[in-house]
Amino acid sequence: METPLKNDETALGAQFKEYFGCVLPESFAGFDDEYRAARESVALIDTNWHATFKLTGPDRVRYLNAIVTNNVQALGEGHGTLALLLNPQGRILAELEIYGMKEELLVRTHASVREAMAATLDKYIIMDDVTLEDATDTMGSMAIEGPRAGAIIAEATGLSLEGFSELATARVSVGGARCVMARRSHFGGPGAEFIAPREQVAVLWKQLHGSVHAEHGAPIGMKALNTLRLEAGVPWFPADFNDTVIPHEAALEGTYISFTKGCYTGQEIVERVRSRGHVNRRRVALEFSVAEPPAFATRLFAEGKEIGLVTSAAFSPAARTAIGMGYVRREQTPAGSIVEFQNGTATVSAAATTPRQ
Repeated sequence: METPLKNDETALGAQFKEYFGCVLPESFAGFDDEYRAARESVALIDTNWHATFKLTGPDRVRYLNAIVTNNVQALGEGHGTLALLLNPQGRILAELEIYGMKEELLVRTHASVREAMAATLDKYIIMDDVTLEDATDTMGSMAIEGPRAGAIIAEATGLSLEGFSELATARVSVGGARCVMARRSHFGGPGAEFIAPREQVAVLWKQLHGSVHAEHGAPIGMKALNTLRLEAGVPWFPADFNDTVIPHEAALEGTYISFTKGCYTGQEIVERVRSRGHVNRRRVALEFSVAEPPAFATRLFAEGKEIGLVTSAAFSPAARTAIGMGYVRREQTPAGSIVEFQNGTATVSAAATTPRQ
């Protein structure tokens, strides 16, 4: 899948690369300038790695609530939540953002699982009065985030970002482009994501790029975003969690799961793990002894035994070394634990707890 903003980004000097099945900008002005803009001013981010679905019909809330891990029934209009779609064995099939709209539910996941997601959602519609629409090819999105994001949002929409809870939404017009704005953080800072019809995303991009440029910010590519989100401890699907793990192993139980909502697919496994009190492996944050980031799936060892693997890594200007995420055995999860890999050592900097994104 290719971003609908490719022509506009090419004009800005973007270099492109495939990320999880999507062709997205890897960089614009270069890593150092992009990282600095995000930390000191504001970043403009192409977020077109999403697959987007719309659910309509009177049973839409009850239906979706019965198959995902978080409480959809508690969503009012203008509010959103994160959730997971699990298989009956409790393994993670997809990460979801679910937004309550006046007459529909807007469900966003990752393009890499688009076809599987559509098939799974359709499979569970049995006696429900629900219509499922795959709107991926007709929608696009982008985000702004950083210290100056609030000022841009206020100027562009007349709304204060501080008035929104995380994942709360509003329908707005930006430069003539009609869109849904959701408060959304991709690397731990103040920010918002704008979801618009595909024919209007170029207009929206140009308007936001002008505002970001006026604040001495910049568009950033996936390379800089990867570092920023690792520094903030934000995991990516499908790199850091996928259908090889269950939510407790991925350290997602505090943000993606409701333990009071009732039954859903995979709940039995989730409850069994909670009652047991621990899992045998766990996602952790890592700080490496070398500046060169280890590759995906690099094996980790302790006392000569393989105890885990690296799921993602990048060089961090803040840490002045490579940082990342990975899975280790329960014995190595405490902060300060040291594990080994082929090119050096890695220190567990934290037992991962997923920030509310």
